[in-house]
Amino acid sequence: MNKKQILTACMMTGVLLTGPSAFADEHKHGYFSCLSDKISQGFFNTTTGFIELPKNIINISHDQNIFVGLTWGTVRGVAHAVGRTVVGAAELVTSPIPTDDYISPPYVWDRFSEDTRYFGLNLPGFWTSYGPLDDGD
Repeated sequence: MNKKQILTACMMTGVLLTGPSAFADEHKHGYFSCLSDKISQGFFNTTTGFIELPKNIINISHDQNIFVGLTWGTVRGVAHAVGRTVVGAAELVTSPIPTDDYISPPYVWDRFSEDTRYFGLNLPGFWTSYGPLDDGD
């Protein structure tokens, strides 16, 4: 091979290798990155699910009043605490299987003023608020 053919082969190889990086935004993470994300989400959602109780009391009290926050916020907080703990356990069990997120926001402390949503569904309920970052995807 002469130098021109080697240079052409190197350039073609370089072009072919840079193609997948153009789609890097679609697939942000590799398998092991997704695996570690699911394990950490599962662990922290299982152990910190109880934080949903004060989160819901605070958010509903802020949107309505303290009486509604203490009553309806407590009911929703207990339901979401159980839900987040169960989803966290499910994420730990299914961590080797790549799936979409089960819960949004992924951690209880992320976007604290937004309500928790499971499997991407907007669950009907009184005084439900989803923020601008929670677009339903």
